[in-house]
Amino acid sequence: MLFRFSDLMLRPAYLMAGRYLERTARDSFRGPPLCRQLSQWPLTCPKKRQGFLWAGLRIFVFLTALLIARFPNSFAVQMQALLYRDVQVYFESGLRSVAEEVARIYPGIRNELQTTLGWRLEMRPSVLLISKRSRFQNMAESPLTVAFAVPDKAMIVIDHSRVTLRPFSLETVLKHELCHLFLHQHVESRNLPRWLDEGICQWVSGGISDIIMYQKRSLLNRAILSRNYIPLTALGKRFPRKADMLSLAYEESKSFVTFLVGKYGMDRVLVLLERLRSGMETNAAFRETFSSSISTLENEWHDSLRKRTTWFVYLSYHLYEILFALMAMVTIYASFRLIQKKRAYRDEEPHEDEWMP
Repeated sequence: MLFRFSDLMLRPAYLMAGRYLERTARDSFRGPPLCRQLSQWPLTCPKKRQGFLWAGLRIFVFLTALLIARFPNSFAVQMQALLYRDVQVYFESGLRSVAEEVARIYPGIRNELQTTLGWRLEMRPSVLLISKRSRFQNMAESPLTVAFAVPDKAMIVIDHSRVTLRPFSLETVLKHELCHLFLHQHVESRNLPRWLDEGICQWVSGGISDIIMYQKRSLLNRAILSRNYIPLTALGKRFPRKADMLSLAYEESKSFVTFLVGKYGMDRVLVLLERLRSGMETNAAFRETFSSSISTLENEWHDSLRKRTTWFVYLSYHLYEILFALMAMVTIYASFRLIQKKRAYRDEEPHEDEWMP
């Protein structure tokens, strides 16, 4: 899931980080004051100052100031850091072992994505591990969110309190969010619709999204039978906020990308991404790659879904609800019959007058 900060709200954070660094690091590092450098966009530093310790300290203070400025109630806690050459992991107290696990599995996940997408990740991402759900929810787009990425800042934020719930795992969630960073590093946001972004990231992470989905029922199956889809054009820039519609948007995104991979192969989808990377407009890239417009492919996708989805499939998804309703009806009917029998028995009993001689 993507999350973008407002530039207007970020500039005070840059300035605060710069002043803090200038005040605390003046005796340890030579050179001009850093306040002006850190208040510029994007964050820059002279090449001769790009030492490992210097860069790590600078980014740590910047992220801390940024998050406190944006979410003062959420980050009134102490953050610790593990700084590595490939990844930076920031975590709350008690999550050191989880942070070490992130640092351990990160290189393998990055290499796997590089092999799958054919691109290299030219950044060192920052992974923030939040232990308390309430603090994470103050930042998240939806209460269903488990993790989100901030591509502009090469940042991934994970709710550790729910990341281990089925079907999630730390590895799949990290892979999903890292895929967002890959896509946004190589494709401009204006050429990357939200549904394609989320669909690709779900596909490469084994179908796992970054929100809690309904496990016992498919909203997409219901939409297929009622023909009440969310058009892809409505999912280009943002997803709905309502829980049911948000889950349906994720299901549709995954299903459409799976349809493309199944019909044309992953190689053609990678060709599409390369054309988007080159700056080609989205509709033109689809026509060039699949010889069809997005709307035509969307209709073909709908047809394929209707062919495989029947009322029997829909009923199977609601088997427990149907059985529960039937048992309730049987119970009501049995109670009604019992009441009728009691009344009939009372009517058949002889009255007191009948026993008089």
